[in-house]
Amino acid sequence: MAGAMIKRTAPLALALVLASHPAQAQIRPDTASAPVAPKLNDATPLPQDTPWPGGPIRLDIDATDTQRGIYSVTQTIPVPAGMRQLGLLLPEWLPGNHAARGPINLLSNIRFTANGEPLTWRRDPYDVYRFVVDVPQGTREVTANYLHTSPITGSEGRITMTQEMLNLQWEKMSLYPEGHYVRRIVVQPTVTVPEGWQVFTALDGQTRTGNTLAWDATDYETLVDSPIFAGKYAKRWDVGENVKLDAVADAPKYLDIAPANLDRFERLVNEADALFGAQHFDHYDILLALTDRMGGIGLEHHRSAENQYEPEALIKWDEYDWDHNVVSHELVHSWNGKFRRPEGLWTPDYRTPMDDSLLWVYEGQTQFWGWILAARSGLQTKDTILGTIALAAANYAEGQPGREWRSVQDTTYDPIISSRRPLPYSSLQRSEDYYVEGALIWLEADQIIRKGTGGKRGLDDFAEAFFGKTDGDYGQLTYDFGEVVRTLNGVYAYDWADFLDTRLRRPGQPAPLRGLNVAGYELVWKDTPNPYAKGRMDNAKYLDLFYSLGFNLTSDGTVTSTLYDGPAFDAGIVNGAQIVAVNGAAFSGEAINEAVTAAKGTEAPIELLVKRGERYDTIALDYHGGLRYPWIEPTGKGTQGLDRLLAPRTK
Repeated sequence: MAGAMIKRTAPLALALVLASHPAQAQIRPDTASAPVAPKLNDATPLPQDTPWPGGPIRLDIDATDTQRGIYSVTQTIPVPAGMRQLGLLLPEWLPGNHAARGPINLLSNIRFTANGEPLTWRRDPYDVYRFVVDVPQGTREVTANYLHTSPITGSEGRITMTQEMLNLQWEKMSLYPEGHYVRRIVVQPTVTVPEGWQVFTALDGQTRTGNTLAWDATDYETLVDSPIFAGKYAKRWDVGENVKLDAVADAPKYLDIAPANLDRFERLVNEADALFGAQHFDHYDILLALTDRMGGIGLEHHRSAENQYEPEALIKWDEYDWDHNVVSHELVHSWNGKFRRPEGLWTPDYRTPMDDSLLWVYEGQTQFWGWILAARSGLQTKDTILGTIALAAANYAEGQPGREWRSVQDTTYDPIISSRRPLPYSSLQRSEDYYVEGALIWLEADQIIRKGTGGKRGLDDFAEAFFGKTDGDYGQLTYDFGEVVRTLNGVYAYDWADFLDTRLRRPGQPAPLRGLNVAGYELVWKDTPNPYAKGRMDNAKYLDLFYSLGFNLTSDGTVTSTLYDGPAFDAGIVNGAQIVAVNGAAFSGEAINEAVTAAKGTEAPIELLVKRGERYDTIALDYHGGLRYPWIEPTGKGTQGLDRLLAPRTK
């Protein structure tokens, strides 16, 4: 008994002793080994606005090995007289990726030669995207040979080459000389494709000899901004003045679009022109892959965009209405993101880090206009867009506890922090919410302007003033926070600086539903999914119980996402767990839906048999709210503000 008493009181006695005798810092003795940091030799030359003095670089890519997914690259780089060391860079900070994601791991079998002799080269240990090549005296040009390997399975990265199509992105399979603005480096490109394949790109001056295509010499910045879609099954349509829809497909039947649906793309172009009041391209290509074999993509460029639809999205138009928005989003980027660009997101080369902090304009307002233009043009139905907005509203009303600690602007750094890797609890950690929460905030801005001007002005006027200036200017015009505020004030005088600062830069804000409410709609809950949510669920074959039980499930009951502090989370159910049985019966989507419905308004818990690893647990969920799916509905009769915003502007 005495020993037990001593053990219980010892921590208190020890604390008193430590308080009267503060701990002394433990200092290493002078005799201990202690390295001193050397000065790093990491001085890669900063880019200068000067031309590459060697002359045009020849870039030849053989893209015929579709069986193995290999691009064979040969670059011939003229070097100026007297150069003894050539520094070459693979693009690291990629435009539109908002992060350093250049896939240098996919470059292999790298060899440099001059006059047929191999050259010594090494990778910079402090910048692994930099290759330093020793140049013998008298060398006129250096030849680089290497392979870029497309991932074969999705686990290795995005698949860019199948046996039916390819998506050639120049920045992933070309090197450029350091020390110069990329717009001052001239490149002469050629590509060889499989027999009979069609090739689409925004590059100028295309010529074809057999299966080898060449284009006019261009600057490296324009080259990188002009990717290729090529395919065995391909088709091109005119959809507007100097605008083409270029599609490649897994099979020819997927290209059989009905004329009425093709017209929707033309109306999209017309609505975009009406919105911005100017064009900043001389021609534009909507590159579209109809595939579930090549990796999905939505990536903006100045005179084109890379887009992917599900294979049947053109021929089963109504069924895949949920899948059509990426084209309108990426088209908007020609104005917002490519022509107008935050000053931190314009860089002179692809090594200089980017500042993502204004992505809530670059991407957030593009998300907003992508929704609006899709509805105005009929590219998507109004009901689908309302469903899209409903899902967004619900996410921030109930599905984002992380909004309490993390601001929207802080999520603009997620392309760098997370690189779109899966997160254990994305509802707490947040992800790239500058897209969708940004769009809802821009909806509120639109409604403030409309209410303040009696409906005479709206965010359309901001778009024309901000993005539509200097018609025909095929360049980049940067902006900062101050210009955004000044332009908004030019449309309607308001404390826009405080509005944007509060909603975007401060955490713990109310759910961004005010714009929706002022526009005459409210978030409601039903026991069936809205059209947009249902389309996504049916296609991906998952079950959305996020706003009821607090998780999403695959068709076999595996948990793919868990709402932090939701019913499932509180019961200890996490990602990767599998629901094996529901109320004593084998799991199925129908069984769990019926269980949630039956428990509504009762006191009986929903009993789940959950497998996690090798362990099975019976878990009772005390949830009685029934199935809950978000919708938005008008709060009054007649045409509401949101209805007017979504209505076409052109005939």
